[in-house]
Amino acid sequence: MFVVFSDEQYEHEPIMQMFAGRMVEAPESSNRARKLLQGARDCGLVHMASLDFGLAPIEEIHDSEYLEFLRSAAENWRHLRNAGPEVVPHVHPVRYLRNRPTGVMGLAGYYMNSTNCPIGPLTAKAAYASAQTALTAAHALADGQKFIYALCRPPGHHAHADLASGFCFLNNCAVAANVLLKKFSKVAIIDIDVHHGNGTQEIFYLRNDVFCGSVHADPTDFYPFYQGYLNEVGEGVGHGWNLNLPLQRGSGSHEVALATAKLIDRAKELGCSALVIAVGLDTFAGDPMGVFQVSTAGFAEIASIIASAGLPTLLVQEGGYDGPHLQENIASFLAPFVQAESKNDAAGRHQTPRSVAG
Repeated sequence: MFVVFSDEQYEHEPIMQMFAGRMVEAPESSNRARKLLQGARDCGLVHMASLDFGLAPIEEIHDSEYLEFLRSAAENWRHLRNAGPEVVPHVHPVRYLRNRPTGVMGLAGYYMNSTNCPIGPLTAKAAYASAQTALTAAHALADGQKFIYALCRPPGHHAHADLASGFCFLNNCAVAANVLLKKFSKVAIIDIDVHHGNGTQEIFYLRNDVFCGSVHADPTDFYPFYQGYLNEVGEGVGHGWNLNLPLQRGSGSHEVALATAKLIDRAKELGCSALVIAVGLDTFAGDPMGVFQVSTAGFAEIASIIASAGLPTLLVQEGGYDGPHLQENIASFLAPFVQAESKNDAAGRHQTPRSVAG
């Protein structure tokens, strides 16, 4: 089994962010990727360097003017008088709202917006490399891999077609799923992060070729606050192609596993023949950004349900910020896929994609 990663993804190094009225150290650091990569290697995954498929597949998902903003923002910001080291907005037009939350943090954002995705000099380069990592893995899956892990960093599931949000700039899951449609007629994105994959949902909300299912913490008083509710089921031809399963704070491995199984069952009902899994390790009990109680062993339980679905599966890294356990948590999550692939190898069904593997 392969892990796809590019060293350029280390180059986004956010400094600080505003949280609950105070400045804190940015949790989405490059050190996350180092620990995740080591955890994948500990589990026996082979490193595959990402290829460059250009802007075209990204432009199929993201607005061209938004992409130009990402490319030029840091340089333009540098010329402002008394500007700080990162692009951080202080004016926030409100967009993409479906529900009004109840908590004070949500209400503040309802009338303001976030400052948690600062853009530094190399952010655009790292985000592009992260998207190329997802694209490389998607092509490998289409070329015959059964399971593959795209170590995408910065993450992507909060990024809308034309909006950076929640540490995310380009939506890696969306870009990958869109490419997979060239091989598979219907694809499912199953998001198991503690935070709802709001950007992914909005990108596919009017479509009936990509099912978006998400298990996450109840957003009435938790990020992203405005999306992730039960009443969001898709619109137009996309009605029934979106399913949110919000869980209460404190939910553990068993609850998340049951919800994951429900989402996969729904994907199969819709005829999806490939899975893109948004892997959120911030469901872990010790994660500083989370409110769930998933254990290290629980990640293997959840992953076993996904691996047993019998579908080609692309794992895309999203959240996960706990330093001491991050490495072992990703190893636990990957282990069932490694075991399943070993069984395929024994049966003579494993085939290395000549176009991407060295």
